[in-house]
Amino acid sequence: MTVKEQYHETLAKTIIQNLAKRQMEGFYCATAKEACEKALSFAKPGTSVSFGGSMTLAESGILDALREKEDITLLDRDSASSPEEVNRIMHEALSCDCYFMSTNAITASGELINIDGNGNRVASLIYGPKQVILIVGINKVVSSVEDGMHRVRSQASSPNCIRLHKNTPCAATGTCADCLSSDCICNQIVVTRRSGNKDRIKVILVGESLGY
Repeated sequence: MTVKEQYHETLAKTIIQNLAKRQMEGFYCATAKEACEKALSFAKPGTSVSFGGSMTLAESGILDALREKEDITLLDRDSASSPEEVNRIMHEALSCDCYFMSTNAITASGELINIDGNGNRVASLIYGPKQVILIVGINKVVSSVEDGMHRVRSQASSPNCIRLHKNTPCAATGTCADCLSSDCICNQIVVTRRSGNKDRIKVILVGESLGY
């Protein structure tokens, strides 16, 4: 094990301990492949499963794994053929058994920071699905909520706007303008400091860089 790998594991252990104090369950996987296998274990046969938009989920392989899994009901908005169907699936996802997502940032003390456009992702994190599984790259760890918000706006929002072909100042310049553009994806800012239902939220920390 390299020094960097040892550091990632040590940091993850600290975060997992702090997540437990906040009634969230934490796990550590050294690689994205291991994290995918761990995450997939929560999608039990016969359950309904959905997910929020996330480059981390795509990079980890969990989206492909869920789409290949034949013993679950997958609510996949990416398979929708119309905006109306997308909207229906996002609403159905609010009451699914297992919801997958990432987080825009996580503090070393176990707080989750998320900025969302439509709000469906943070809505599912807050309330609805029976359990929420987060896959989180070690690159998203920050020292404070304030640092987390800065990280999202300086490192995540602009690439996401470019990826989604949004007409925003940050897509054009690469820097946040704190805009109120009609295409703005920073509409909801949610800090999860504790889970009201013990272990409903499960965080799988990964010793690799994933997502934005």
